Amino acid sequence: MAEYRIDDLARAAGTSVRNVRVYQDRELLAPPIRRGRTAIYGDAHLSRLRLILNMLDRGYAFAQIKEMLDAWQSGHSLADVLGLEQATGAAWSQEQPAVVPMNELVRMFGTQLTPANIRRALDLGVLERRGAHFVAPSPKLLDAGYELVKLDVPLSEALALAAELQKETDRVTAMLVGLVRKYVLDPKGDDWLPSGDELPHFADVISRLHPLVMSALSAAVDRSARRMIPQVMGDRLIAMAERLRAERGE
Repeated sequence: MAEYRIDDLARAAGTSVRNVRVYQDRELLAPPIRRGRTAIYGDAHLSRLRLILNMLDRGYAFAQIKEMLDAWQSGHSLADVLGLEQATGAAWSQEQPAVVPMNELVRMFGTQLTPANIRRALDLGVLERRGAHFVAPSPKLLDAGYELVKLDVPLSEALALAAELQKETDRVTAMLVGLVRKYVLDPKGDDWLPSGDELPHFADVISRLHPLVMSALSAAVDRSARRMIPQVMGDRLIAMAERLRAERGE
């Protein structure tokens, strides 16, 4: 199970530390575990925080959210509810963000690290600000951009690709998760909530979604790469081979 300090929790959920403290004061979010003076949050806190933000976006007031959360928890044991929330939160906590100082970004991208490209990276969520430093929510995505730039692809083009990749993966992921919702949740009705006996199964379904999406997308990308790299690069490879034969007088 992942562990977060309050600033890490807020960043992972896409909100502010101030908001996290407000939700705790309103008793919407459980208090953290204390290790000395350090407050530690877990996957269940992240899941609950995302649920709170989703309900606020839908127009619910704090009092309404607390009433619904209390009603939900009163119908189930605390262990059941925490098990479900931990399974839900764990689905989003596979890659840990990394702090990236400005001098490291300059080393990676050199003169292409223009104000316009930094703004674009921030708008896309490839980077986030933290004081004088930046945070990469997905270090793997930042590294992929670095590798493209090392191959002489302009950083602006790599950022445009990141935007397109995010849009397409969001679309495909929504389709895949939508199938699970359609055939697992929707047939039970809009007002259905899992009973105590059903909670372990429902938590298991949720916990399988992230590895299922990763497995499906990874396999699809691998198959696509095997087809498209020879297809897109094949004419250049043939031309280079023919030139080599000509130079050798073959």
